[in-house]
Amino acid sequence: MILAGLGALWLVWLGGRALKRAGQIRFFRIRRQRLGAAWRMIVVGILLGGLAFGLGRYGEPVAYYYFPPSPTPSPTATITLTPTISLTPTLTLTPTMTLTPVESYTPTITPTPFLPSQVAAQFSSTVTPNPSAVFSPLTFATRVVNAQPVNPATVFRNPVGHMYAVFSYNNMIPGSQWTALWYRDGQLVYFETKPWDGEAGGYGFSDWNPDPSEWLPGRYQVQIFVGQDWEVVGEFIVEGDPYTPTQTRTPSPSRTPTPTPRPTDTLWPTSTGSP
Repeated sequence: MILAGLGALWLVWLGGRALKRAGQIRFFRIRRQRLGAAWRMIVVGILLGGLAFGLGRYGEPVAYYYFPPSPTPSPTATITLTPTISLTPTLTLTPTMTLTPVESYTPTITPTPFLPSQVAAQFSSTVTPNPSAVFSPLTFATRVVNAQPVNPATVFRNPVGHMYAVFSYNNMIPGSQWTALWYRDGQLVYFETKPWDGEAGGYGFSDWNPDPSEWLPGRYQVQIFVGQDWEVVGEFIVEGDPYTPTQTRTPSPSRTPTPTPRPTDTLWPTSTGSP
């Protein structure tokens, strides 16, 4: 756009100078040729200026239509472990008795996330989702600014408040159905499903803002679906007892004891002397 604008100004300026110089030529044929060339430069400059205006006004949306912007995930710093010195044992002891554990731990198999039928029954979109839609790993925070998480973490302590699951995405089709499921220790506690109202690529989030008393301690999991297809899952932990408002007890009125009347003094007759 800048180059086209500069070219338009340069051609108009050259055409103006050519017109001025052509008017000073006395030979008719040469003057007519110079005038024609000057007007052609001016017309091309005007067309180039219109092209610059069109690029500035409509170029970026058209480019995003054919080349959707790809979200750039935030780099995650990796911790480099420093190897410790390995001790070489000097004596190998032969165990005399094998202990049999009373209880053995068997790890449970994590099932593939699936969409519950009661949630799928609430679909309202008729647009076929894009099977090549992609989502970044979920980032959890209690505050979002410009679709970016503020102080993200994986462990939160009560009171939690408003929770956001932030992600970047690409290859989404506006109007296609998308769903976010929120689980606590394997139980569905909240979900949202609706047609996609965002762009083809960028940043988005799913949020949950329940009553503070509903943030029970445990392991929470958020699953994102596009149509019936699972895209991404993330987990965070809530620690501490949920917030419960304290009730102020109104003291009951106490009875004021009534004073007990004091008995009057008894007067005894005094003896009188003989006359």
